[in-house]
Amino acid sequence: MNKIFNLFFIIILCSGCSFNKNSKFWTSEKIKEIKEKKFEKIFSNKEALSKELNTKINLNLSPIIKTNKLSKELTNNDGRVNFNGSLKKSSKYKFSKIENFYQFEPVISFNNKNIIFFDDKGTILQFDKNSKLIWKKNYYSKSEKKLNPILQFANNNKFLVVVDNLSKYYILNLENGDLIWSKNNSAPFNSQIKIYKDRFFVIDFTNTLRCFSIKNGKELWNFQTEMALIRSQKRLSMAIIDDVIYFNNSLGDISAVNVNDGALIWQLPTRSNVVYESNFSLETSDIIADENNLFFSNNKNQFFSVDIKSGSFNWENTVNSNLRPTLIENFLISISLEGYLVVIDRITGNIIKVTDIFDNFNPKKRDKITPTGFIVGLKNIYLSTNIGKLLVIDIKSGKTISTLKIDNDKISRPVVMNDNLYLVKENAIIKLN
Repeated sequence: MNKIFNLFFIIILCSGCSFNKNSKFWTSEKIKEIKEKKFEKIFSNKEALSKELNTKINLNLSPIIKTNKLSKELTNNDGRVNFNGSLKKSSKYKFSKIENFYQFEPVISFNNKNIIFFDDKGTILQFDKNSKLIWKKNYYSKSEKKLNPILQFANNNKFLVVVDNLSKYYILNLENGDLIWSKNNSAPFNSQIKIYKDRFFVIDFTNTLRCFSIKNGKELWNFQTEMALIRSQKRLSMAIIDDVIYFNNSLGDISAVNVNDGALIWQLPTRSNVVYESNFSLETSDIIADENNLFFSNNKNQFFSVDIKSGSFNWENTVNSNLRPTLIENFLISISLEGYLVVIDRITGNIIKVTDIFDNFNPKKRDKITPTGFIVGLKNIYLSTNIGKLLVIDIKSGKTISTLKIDNDKISRPVVMNDNLYLVKENAIIKLN
């Protein structure tokens, strides 16, 4: 009888310790309480933006691109890139078709002027600037190749770190593709990779952040967050500032841990238990960071600013987007899943301007069009879509000025390197100058 009573007591106790916005979470370092009075709500409703705002306001950015003191690789903030090309196709890097490409977010890795990508069998390819293949390597068995592994890359100009959705992680010599070591994790990976000093970080499908040694692949520590029974294919992200790594999980929680030992500093839920069921389809944007704050949004009509020291909300507003935002000066730029360009004040979270960038599309087809990523150049914003169109948007007016057809299906988020713009589709990389 006592055993039954004790079991019942434990169940009651555990069910009261939820990770919602009003819960309390105890760590060895501090007791953190999330107070609603610190949560400034810019809009009271939760409806997605569906109309323009202040369209006559011109966004005037400094003509000089200011150097970001923080690493773009570690903070995910691309800022304003030095690109104003004519968008003429100059090269195409071909590879065998990646099945279900639309479900994933693979990214190109760059080695000086060379580019590194993979094909549908997990073969890693390095091309030079003229599309000539330098080397190709495959370290998968016949049975693994049939599973069409999806790879994620990061490099430190000497080693190429590779993780995949089959639970493998390994390191190659960047120059010749030779395998240095290879290991297996207990779960597949689906996140960015961050290289920091002599280690790298990646998140697996159990919502566990893992820290590995670059030298030999040994796991140095891990930090487990709450698991989800079902999760989307949306890639998870992380940012590193001053020896602290900030990362999200598939439930929308943001955690801050010490990069040296994995000790928890703070943890912040962004989705309450009331909406727990909708977390199964939650897709959060990449986290971007400045010296003091984290910024991110999700497809549940929430855009957040979080103080990196205290882990408290600065503000929240209603922007429905799973795309990586960009911070330039005091402006946060985002594009909603409904096709609206949104400019936000970094300090207050107030929405300054909203323009409809999908207004040139047929209204009957518009609902089937979604943005897949964007970058901000010198004069224009370049936005890719799931229908193979690249939109060129004037920064000042916020209006679409031209549309370039790349493919009929999804194209990746644009990336600029060496004065060229790159886009990935299911069987090729397109280089535009």
